[in-house]
Amino acid sequence: MLPKAKLWLALTIAALTSMLSTSLQAAWDLNMPQGVTQISRETYDLHMQILWWCVAIGVVVFGVMLWSIINHRKSKGAVPATFHESTKVEIVWTVIPFIILILMAIPATRVLTEAYDASESELDIQITGYQWRWEYRYLRDDMNEEEVSFFSNMSTSREEINNQLPKQETYLLDVDNPLVIPINKKVRFLLTSNDVIHAWWVPDFAVKKDAIPGFINEMWTIVEEPGVYRGQCAELCGIDHGFMPIVVHALPQDEYDAWYAGQQEQAAAARAAANNTITMDDALAQGEEIYNRTCVACHQAGGTGLAPAFPALAGSSVVTGDLTDNIDLILNGVPGTAMAAYNRMLSPVELASIVTYIRNSFGNSTGDLVQPADVNALLQEAQ
Repeated sequence: MLPKAKLWLALTIAALTSMLSTSLQAAWDLNMPQGVTQISRETYDLHMQILWWCVAIGVVVFGVMLWSIINHRKSKGAVPATFHESTKVEIVWTVIPFIILILMAIPATRVLTEAYDASESELDIQITGYQWRWEYRYLRDDMNEEEVSFFSNMSTSREEINNQLPKQETYLLDVDNPLVIPINKKVRFLLTSNDVIHAWWVPDFAVKKDAIPGFINEMWTIVEEPGVYRGQCAELCGIDHGFMPIVVHALPQDEYDAWYAGQQEQAAAARAAANNTITMDDALAQGEEIYNRTCVACHQAGGTGLAPAFPALAGSSVVTGDLTDNIDLILNGVPGTAMAAYNRMLSPVELASIVTYIRNSFGNSTGDLVQPADVNALLQEAQ
């Protein structure tokens, strides 16, 4: 072998050895995760079992084909057979696959039956998909208790998205309000959508189901290990489909109880604040935070919009025009467009703040200060 060829071979082997290092093997893990629930491990075991059966079938079938090609080639003097039908062969290649399918169906049916059995749940949570965020509502047994519900929005900064800052390890997988559930409890998820089809998917739980407008789908999980588990919307749902992640915090029961009690207190405080009066400074500060979290992707940081789909807010006749019409637009959205209805996504205080902000920013200077009472009046009229 020539010296250059030897050098090239040595470098190639070194490169392949480096690629197969432990760290890169972890990064190149292409198999599905085993997860942190019993059903996820059963799903993984079923997947591997069927995979190896398929490998064995492939080895046998392609082995016979390869043997036939090699041993019946023209150069060896093979003479083609002249028969056209064989009842025995047809029976064999029908019966054997039938038996294989039955053997595959038995474990698959057992796992699927268990995966679809959402009965006897200990906690029920309604999940509603919106363009492009998730709403979580904890269903109560006692209707006198304070309801806990909130929206979960992606919290990755626009600077990261626009390559102005280095991307974090959890890029596009962080949210402001994660879903919180207790460990070792059967949690049933009831999925629906407010606009288009979404899909709620957390690989570590082995749960994935479509959220369809007008329908309720259900699935369940029992998480055994405390931790933070991430997922994503798995159904193409619009321009920001890649910007509606899922984050679940699984907590021990005592920590979950403390969190839930805190959420009830916050809900009661928010309900009481709906009758408060807010100042212009507070409204502008909170409105800017809401705008940067909720509106900036479509209407841009300077309110310039992205024509023609997303109109500019700067100098807009709608924003600077009739105040009631402006509030109504944000409350009810525009059907058939990406402008969602925010009457459930934001509290009356937040709605008052965002309307005040857009009417006094981007060069707009109406001087209007919207109060939560103004928003409540329109909400009550709609009811």
